[in-house]
Amino acid sequence: MAERNNSRARRGGPKSFEEALKRLQEIVETLERGEASLDTSMELYEEGIVLSRFCLEKLNRAELRLKELHKNLEGTFEVKERDTIE
Repeated sequence: MAERNNSRARRGGPKSFEEALKRLQEIVETLERGEASLDTSMELYEEGIVLSRFCLEKLNRAELRLKELHKNLEGTFEVKERDTIE
């Protein structure tokens, strides 16, 4: 299963923050149980790093977006087109 999910991460990663966070939680639970082999644990850890970076980037972009929305001092919101993370 780790191999299947790890290959999914290599094919482009999760489609959403929520999907990545859910998978990251699954990985943590699996690793905390301590029942996985060393090789599987390493694969899961690697996948977890990729997912955590994805989540951090999504959060950073969301924070920047909020700052841009609140930046306009005239009291109106200005919506700008942004690149999306795929």
